[in-house]
Amino acid sequence: MKSPPASRVELDEVIVNVELTLASIVQGLALSFLAENASGVLSKGPATAWPYIGVAFLTILLFWSRALIHTLTLIRWPLEFVHNFFYFACALVEVLAFQHLSNPFMWFALNAVFAALVWALFVHDLRIIRLRARDSVGPSSSRLYAIVEADQWLNIRFVMPCLFIFRSGSACAIKMLPDFFLTRHGHLLLIGFQGITLLVYLACLVRSFTEITPLISATRAEWRDDVEEGV
Repeated sequence: MKSPPASRVELDEVIVNVELTLASIVQGLALSFLAENASGVLSKGPATAWPYIGVAFLTILLFWSRALIHTLTLIRWPLEFVHNFFYFACALVEVLAFQHLSNPFMWFALNAVFAALVWALFVHDLRIIRLRARDSVGPSSSRLYAIVEADQWLNIRFVMPCLFIFRSGSACAIKMLPDFFLTRHGHLLLIGFQGITLLVYLACLVRSFTEITPLISATRAEWRDDVEEGV
């Protein structure tokens, strides 16, 4: 006797669990590499490299938070392979950057690559947002995806370009003016600014998630009701 096919609700739950697990594992591995490299910097490295540890930790928190919100708001069956491939690519560049906590030029150069990858991920995920907008079956989901799409375009048009330009510009500035940025530790101004912007971004992200939490719950309830009505 054949088992009944899985419902869309069950498949949605499986994919959400896969996404949450993947994001946590990938960023957990990045955190382990950070801890290993931070240990060497704190014990043997220059004190001027210490701020890079804090900024690296903020990077992990920010990426994991965005991945979590993305999963809860957008992910349904079927599995999005390309979207998840971006997670692996971003984690790879994160780990490479974490190995250069004492090298400001390589840090900002690799962070520019990381920003470019995240920028591309935001662009790719527009397709997923449009798919979910077509799934909208009630006022809550329609309102949620209007908010999500507006935030996505804000990141594509402003936030990620600014981060990419700042990081690539910082790498170029360090390369062209090593006396000021390396010998006289002017790079601390750059890493300080990066840390402040990431902290502000993270605070805004947490606040935004708090505001849309009721809409996320209502949207998933609308999805379940729509599936049950269609059975």
